[in-house]
Amino acid sequence: MDDLKLPVTVPSTALFTDQYELTMVQAALRAGTAHRRSVFEVFTRRLPEGRRYGVVAGTGRVLDAIESFTFDERVLGFLRERKIVDEPTLEWLSGYRFGGDIWGYPEGEVYFPGSPILRVEGSFAECVLLETVILSIMNHDSAIAAAASRMAVAAGGRPLIEMGARRTHELSAVAAARAAYVGGFHTTSDLAAGFRYGIPTAGTAAHAFTLLHDSERAAFQAQVESMGAGTTLLVDTYDVTKAVQTAVEVAGPGLGAVRLDSGDLLLMAHRVRQQLDELGARDTKIVVTSDLDEYAIASLAAAPVDAYGVGTQLVTGSGHPTCSMVYKLVARSGSDDGSDAPLVPVAKKSMGGKSSVGGRKWAVRRLDEDGVAEAEVIGSGDPPSGLSGRQMLVPLVRDGAVVGREPLEAARDRHVEARGGLPLSATQLSRGEPVLPTEYI
Repeated sequence: MDDLKLPVTVPSTALFTDQYELTMVQAALRAGTAHRRSVFEVFTRRLPEGRRYGVVAGTGRVLDAIESFTFDERVLGFLRERKIVDEPTLEWLSGYRFGGDIWGYPEGEVYFPGSPILRVEGSFAECVLLETVILSIMNHDSAIAAAASRMAVAAGGRPLIEMGARRTHELSAVAAARAAYVGGFHTTSDLAAGFRYGIPTAGTAAHAFTLLHDSERAAFQAQVESMGAGTTLLVDTYDVTKAVQTAVEVAGPGLGAVRLDSGDLLLMAHRVRQQLDELGARDTKIVVTSDLDEYAIASLAAAPVDAYGVGTQLVTGSGHPTCSMVYKLVARSGSDDGSDAPLVPVAKKSMGGKSSVGGRKWAVRRLDEDGVAEAEVIGSGDPPSGLSGRQMLVPLVRDGAVVGREPLEAARDRHVEARGGLPLSATQLSRGEPVLPTEYI
């Protein structure tokens, strides 16, 4: 299967980085500090405005990216031609493979401000190179998963179809479909995502198919003859009432579904449901699309809608296309030889809310007597004895080898469990503060 992944992956991720990461390596090699044992952490200082929780997504893609982070002759030739770094650095890069350890919140888990979502440990040089590729994946995927989670809550268990491929970059569309699946969507219209990640796919016909034919009846007949009576017919190209009548006449009462893509969806859903029932198509489902977000989905909660298709708002994070995650050095050895000398906590001190907390972190989610989460407890060093709760970080990479890869379904199931373990107010769509406080000890 590896060769079949090429249409939606890249042979090397080494240039998915910023130039200053390589120039820092060059300077550190020259200074003799490149091999200092270092700890970097991925976290966010705040959630997007009004959000109650974040969703960890992209972890599996990060693991893939790290395995592919190598400098072949072509890449090294580009760096040499542009004089990005000097020859000793190119020599070092030619043998680069990440050989450190990575711990992190498992994919699908929820997070809060300050949560050490990912902890990357190794030499300074090998860790600093991964900053941009890790952040680009996790900022994008976690934003999509958070939006998907809110939409899944609003949908109340009704199926959700991801259909935003035409609203974003072609490879971002594949990543977005994956993240949406983690966050609670059921299917995707993007075949590359189905091919790469095994996500169930869905789709039948657009308005162009109806417009192609001499009449709406002819279009419906062609579709039913090709796909069977269980197909979904798009009924809002011309007149919805006439289209529903024609759809049932063509497909019979066993028609699978009708789709509404415009107009007053709340009003139309009620009218179409009544019409379908009167025509004997009581089991025919109603699918709605048309620029939906979590608020529009929630507004349709009382409507006879059976499934939702979401595009633009989903793949753009429903107003928050990034999570503002950062990748910061929090501890490093005082020795230049890469030994296991004690780690020294380090942190940026800055005005304007951009400071960070030094030290190699652990995190525990403290639960109340009913098993509901009540705080995200974060500290450095050894956790104090008697601290109860759930340890949040799990091993993902050990000595450069991936140990935390898992099926996508595991992340999807984990998210349902993690969200269900939060206070009930986490599922409110109204703006508010993070549902769990972050406590540093």
